[in-house]
Amino acid sequence: MPKGLYGSYTINIATILESENFFLPGVKWHGILGLAYDALAKPSSSVETFFDSLVRQAKIPNIFSLQMCGAGLPVSGSGTNGGSLVLGGIEPSLYTGDIWYTPIKEEWYYQVEILKLEVGGQNLQLDCREYNADKAIVDSGTTLLRLPEKVFSAVVQAIARTSLIQEFSSEFWTGTQLACWDRSEKPWSLFPKLSIYLRDENSSRSFRISILPQLYIQPILVIGDNLQCYRFGISSSTNALVIGATVMEGFYVIFDRAQRRVGFAVSPCAEADGTPVSEIEGPFTTADVASNCVSSVSFHEPVLWIASYALMSLCGIILLVLIVLLLIPPRCQHRYTDNDVVNDESSLVRHRWK
Repeated sequence: MPKGLYGSYTINIATILESENFFLPGVKWHGILGLAYDALAKPSSSVETFFDSLVRQAKIPNIFSLQMCGAGLPVSGSGTNGGSLVLGGIEPSLYTGDIWYTPIKEEWYYQVEILKLEVGGQNLQLDCREYNADKAIVDSGTTLLRLPEKVFSAVVQAIARTSLIQEFSSEFWTGTQLACWDRSEKPWSLFPKLSIYLRDENSSRSFRISILPQLYIQPILVIGDNLQCYRFGISSSTNALVIGATVMEGFYVIFDRAQRRVGFAVSPCAEADGTPVSEIEGPFTTADVASNCVSSVSFHEPVLWIASYALMSLCGIILLVLIVLLLIPPRCQHRYTDNDVVNDESSLVRHRWK
């Protein structure tokens, strides 16, 4: 924390009372610290988030930055790969070159606008709205690069087509099988570079962040003395494109909440065997893409919660009415006693709907 902390501050922390294999089996993590906006806070957006509390009480600038290190190293989950989290500023020693900024489209997740993807320098030629369906976000809490299903299929086909491997198991691409090579071999030379174009603060320009195979062909497991096994660091998603740790390990990422933008700069720790595994280039014109690639209609989680609770309540009321009607005897003169009344305490149906 560049400005330090002076005094005592009260923040909201939720305790996990019981967990098993938190996130991933065998990891030693104790929890998760949410650094997104209060729209996603649990149990409601009225709960002040950790970082909002620091900004309000400690008067630190409304910005934080993150350097995730560990490119090309085994994904052990032990936390030994290092990195830096800077609360309230930017640390110049954690990046090289310029910082490129893309606007935050909406303040819930860190939602950005992606214009196109390239595999091996070749444009996927998809409608740019496909990349933002139904949102594109930067999220350090997501392990992989997650792509909408249509984009994922196009990326896998492009990688398989441009790689030097003629035949490859489909289970490797879906994440259910590892691929193993002799430890003396480095498979990264067999795979292409992957590039993501983001809209610049100047909307008529874009910049691209690129990751080399060292970031998405990830060492996982050593078998015996001779084999090193790898996983595919990209997966499909049904509701978002998520720039997770697979990509973020290549960059120093700045979450500039004060100016509603996310910045990317090359990280000096993004190296494997002394070779840089990430690049940033720009600016490029946006004349070849739509002026707006983000859908104007998006159903955010809080809206979906409200809708689902409303539907559940309506179904519960209808079911309750039906049960009451079934309990009514055929004679209209019947007088109800206290034991006949279905109330909050006695209604198993009501409790079940809660």
